Amino acid sequence: MNNSAGVKKKNGIPRLLEIAGEKRGLLVLSGILSIISTMLMFIPFVAIYFIVEELLKNAADPALSDMAAIRQWGLWALFSFLVSLIFFYGSTMASHISAFRILYSLRIRLAEHLAKLPMGYHTRQSSGAIKKTLEMSVEKIEGFIAHQLPDFVGAVALPVIMLMAMFILDWRLALVCAVPIMGAFGAQFTAFYGEKGKFYAKGYHNALEQMNAAGVEYVRGMPAVKVFGLTVSTFLRFHNSIKDYRDWAVKITRVYKRPYTVFLTILASIMTFILPAGILILSGQPDNQALALTLILFLVLAPGLSVPILKLINLGGNMRIISEGVERIDDIFSQKPVAEPMKPKLPGDYTIEFDNVSFSYDNKDAATRTEALSGVSFTAKEKEITALVGPSGSGKTTIANLISRFWDATSGSIRIGGVEIREMGTENLMNAVSFVFQDVHMFYDTIEENIRMGHANAAGAQVIEAAKAACCHEFIERLPQGYQTKIGEGGTYLSGGEAQRIAIARAILKNSPILVLDEATAFADPENEAKIQEGLSTLIRGKTVIIIAHRLSTIREADQILVVSEGKIVELGRHGELIEQNGLYHRMWAAHMDAGAWALSKDKKTKAVNI
Repeated sequence: MNNSAGVKKKNGIPRLLEIAGEKRGLLVLSGILSIISTMLMFIPFVAIYFIVEELLKNAADPALSDMAAIRQWGLWALFSFLVSLIFFYGSTMASHISAFRILYSLRIRLAEHLAKLPMGYHTRQSSGAIKKTLEMSVEKIEGFIAHQLPDFVGAVALPVIMLMAMFILDWRLALVCAVPIMGAFGAQFTAFYGEKGKFYAKGYHNALEQMNAAGVEYVRGMPAVKVFGLTVSTFLRFHNSIKDYRDWAVKITRVYKRPYTVFLTILASIMTFILPAGILILSGQPDNQALALTLILFLVLAPGLSVPILKLINLGGNMRIISEGVERIDDIFSQKPVAEPMKPKLPGDYTIEFDNVSFSYDNKDAATRTEALSGVSFTAKEKEITALVGPSGSGKTTIANLISRFWDATSGSIRIGGVEIREMGTENLMNAVSFVFQDVHMFYDTIEENIRMGHANAAGAQVIEAAKAACCHEFIERLPQGYQTKIGEGGTYLSGGEAQRIAIARAILKNSPILVLDEATAFADPENEAKIQEGLSTLIRGKTVIIIAHRLSTIREADQILVVSEGKIVELGRHGELIEQNGLYHRMWAAHMDAGAWALSKDKKTKAVNI
C-alpha cells in the first residue's frame, strides 16, 4: 500500500483499479463474462432489424413475409437474452467473490497497520473518523468492485458496440447520437472531477467524519447528557456538526444538480436528435427504402443505447465518493508504524532504566508544543516495586506509557535488562510487560475470551486458575452462563470493580515479568478494593512493578518512590526517607492523611459531623 520514494502516488479511478487488481484473475473473468453478456444483449436489436426489414419488404402484402425467418429471429432474440442473463450471473459472482476477498484482505491489513501505529496517531484521530474509514470507505470499495466495475465494463461495451454498428449503417445518424452523449458525459465529468467538484466532495466527507465523531462522543457521554438534561441542540459540537453536514450536503447537491440534469435530459432525448436529422436526410431520398429502414432501426436502438449509459449516471458521483474514501484509507497506510529492529534482542534481566529521557506529545503547532518529560533518569530494579506519585498532569502516566512504546522518547534512552526497548521489537516488549489500568476496556465477547486476551492459547483450566487468583471466580460463576457470559452490548454489564478484577486475571494469565499498574483500586468500593488488592498481591510476586499511585497509603512499602512534578523527578526514596525530606511528598502525605479524616458535614467549623 505504501508508495516508494520517487513513484507518483495513484489516486481516483487508477487507485481503485490498483486495489481491485489484487484479484486480477477473477476480475478479468468478470469483465469478459460481462462483455459477452453485453454482446448477447445486442442480438435482440439485430433480430428486430431483420424482422422489420422482412415486414417492410412485404408491406404491400404481409402474407408474403417469411414467417419462418421471423420466428427464427424471435427465437434467437429470446435465446440470446436468456444466455446473456447466465453470463451476467457468472460475471456478478466472479466480481462478488473478488470483492469480498479484497475487502477481507484490506480490513485485516488496516487493522494490523492501525495496531502498529504509535498512540500519538490514535489520540490525534477521532474514533468516529477511523470507524468511518474502516466501515463505510472500505464498504464503498466493495460496491465498486462487486457491482460498478462489471456494470461499467458492460455499460461501456454495449454503447461502443451499438455505436460501431450505427456508424457502419449510417455515419451521419451515428454522429447525431454520439455528439450529445459525449457532451453529456463531458458535463458530468467536469462537475464530478473538476477542482470545484473535488473541493466540495472533500468538504462533504470531512463534515461527515466530524458528525460521526461527534455522534460517537454524544453516545459515549450519554450518562452526562441525561444527568444534565442535555439535548442534541444543547450538545453544541454534535448539533453544529449535523448542521455543517447538512450545509455541505446541500452545497454538493447544488454543484452536481445542473450537470446531472443536463446529462439525464440529453440521454432521455436522443430520439429528438435522431428523428429530425433522419427526416432531413430522408427528404432528399424519399424512395430510399434502405435508408428508411436504417432510420427505423436507429429509432429502435436509441432507447436501448440509453439503458446502459443510464447505469453510468450514478457512477460519476459514486466514483468521487469512493475515491475520497480510498484517499482516507491510503492516508492511514501512509502513517509510519512504530519502527521495528532488524534483529530483535532479548533483555538479560528485567531491570528498567530511564537515562535522561525527555518527551513531547506530538503537536503540529510548534508554538504550543509542550514537554511532558524533561531529563528523567531512574532505575527500577528487577523484582522490586517502584511507585510513581505526583500531582495530576505531572508526567506519571507518560513514564508508564513510554515503557511500552506507546510513544517513543524524544531524547534519551529507555532500557530493559540493558537492552534499549527500540531494539527489543514490539513482540518481545509486549511479552515482557503487562498492564492494569484504571479504565479497563472489556470487549464484546465472553468473559473467558476477555481473560484469555492475556494468553491466547491458554486452556480453560488456566483461565479459571487466573480468575481464582484475581478473586473473580465466584462472581463469574454466579452469572447466567458463567465464563461463557457475554460482556457489553446485548450481554452482561460488569461493575467497575468486577471489570478491574477481570483485567487482573488477564495480567495473571499473561504472567509477564514486568507489571505496570495505574492504581487499580482508585475508584473501587471497599468490598471490591479488598478483592482487587488480594488479586494484586498474587499478581506482583516476583515481578518488576511500576505502580502509579493515587492513594499514597497503598505504596508505603514500595522499594522506591519517585515523586514526579512538571515532567521531572524531584524526589526519590522510600516512604520514611521522603517524609523526612519535608518536601513535595511530605506535603502530599499530609494532604492524604487530612483527606482521610474528612467527612460530609453541615457545620463548616467541624470536619466530621454525621448528617
